[in-house]
Amino acid sequence: MTTRFQANYGFERSDVTLATWRTAPYSRWSFSHADEIVPSALIPATVERPERPVDATDLLSRSLSDGLAGKPSIGAFLDYAHTDAFVLMKRGAVVAEHYAPQSDINQRHIVFSISKSLTALVIATLENDGLMDPQAPVTSLLPEAAGSAYGDCTIRDVLDMRVSLAFDEAYLNTDGAYARYRRATLWNPAVAGQPAETLLSFLLTLKKADHAHGGPHFYASPNSDLLGILIERATGERYADVMSERLWKPLGAYHHASITVDAEGSARAAGGISVTARDLARVGEMLRQDGMVDGKRIVPKVWIGDMLTAGDHQAWVDGHPNFFPNGRYRSQWYQSGEADGAFAAIGIHGQWLYVDPSTETVVVKLSSQPNPLDDELKHDNFAFFRALSALDL
Repeated sequence: MTTRFQANYGFERSDVTLATWRTAPYSRWSFSHADEIVPSALIPATVERPERPVDATDLLSRSLSDGLAGKPSIGAFLDYAHTDAFVLMKRGAVVAEHYAPQSDINQRHIVFSISKSLTALVIATLENDGLMDPQAPVTSLLPEAAGSAYGDCTIRDVLDMRVSLAFDEAYLNTDGAYARYRRATLWNPAVAGQPAETLLSFLLTLKKADHAHGGPHFYASPNSDLLGILIERATGERYADVMSERLWKPLGAYHHASITVDAEGSARAAGGISVTARDLARVGEMLRQDGMVDGKRIVPKVWIGDMLTAGDHQAWVDGHPNFFPNGRYRSQWYQSGEADGAFAAIGIHGQWLYVDPSTETVVVKLSSQPNPLDDELKHDNFAFFRALSALDL
C-alpha cells in the first residue's frame, strides 16, 4: 500500500538516512526536517507565532528583462533553481513569497553556511560586551588548540577565513579528512573500523599549511565550527542558548530555530542552523537597518560597518577569482563589491540571504539544489537577485 508520505514525496521516510539526506530527491524533505536526521538543539524564540504568506501570484508570473537565465517568469526561475522557500522584502515589507509543495511558511529549513554568518553576529555582541576580542589568539579561549593549525592564529583570522589550513573543503569526499569531519558532526554514518571523533577532537587534529596565517581567503567550514566552540568558552553557556538570548529573541523571530550538534553537544556553527525563510529575512532587514529592530539595537553598528567595508579585496581575489570579482569577505559575510553595496550570506545547495541597501531590498531563497555548489546556478541566482532589487514595487 502506498503511504501518504510516499504519495507526497515519491519515496518513503525510511529511505531518508544519514547516508542519503543531502542527496536528491530526499533533500526535498530532509532539508526541512534536519532535526529528525541529526541530533539538534533548539534555539528558542520568545514565543512562536504562526504566519500567513502574502498573495504574490501576479508578481511571480512577471517576467524580468534580465536575471532569469532564460526562464519566462520569476516563478519559473524559482522552480528552475530548486527553490523551497522564497521571500522578497522591499522597504521593510514582504512583497512576495513562494513555498514549494514540500515547504511551508512556518517550517524551518536548514541554511547550511548561512549559519556561519549568523554565528558571527553573535560574536559581534560578545565583542561589544567585552567577552571576546577578535584580535586575540584562539588559544586565549581554547588553550588546547596549541599545536594544531589554530595554535598561532587570531580569532580575526578565523572570522575572515584567512587561517593557513591543510584541509580540502570537498563536499563529496567519502574517505578523507572531509569525510571524517562529517562523521564527527554526526552528519554522516559511522564507518566500521574508523575511530569515533567529536567535532572538537577533529578540529584539534588539523594542521597548518605551508604559509602564514592572514594570507589569501581560504574557505574552510571547520573554522566556523571553531567559532561556535569559542562562543561557548567565552560565555560558559551552550551555543544554542547564547544564540537565542543574543540574537533570536531580540530579533523578534516568530519561530524557534534549531542547530545540529555532535555527540558531546557541540553545535555545528558552520552549517547546522535551521530557520524559517521569514525569520531569515528579518535578519537581513535588521542588518539593512544598521543592526536595529523596532528602535532597539541588536548588533553593534560599528561591527556592521566593519563587516561591510573592511574585507581585504586582494585576499578575496587571490582565493576566489571567479565569483564577486569586485568582492570582499569579512566576518563570515560576502560583500559583492558592486556600487549598490549588496552583501550576502550563502550556503551550499542554494541557500541565500541577499541584501541590497541601495534599493532597500532583502531576498531569502532556501533550496534543495541537488549539486551542493553548482557555480553556474550561483551566478544565475546573483543575477536574479540584482534584477529583483531593481524592481520598483
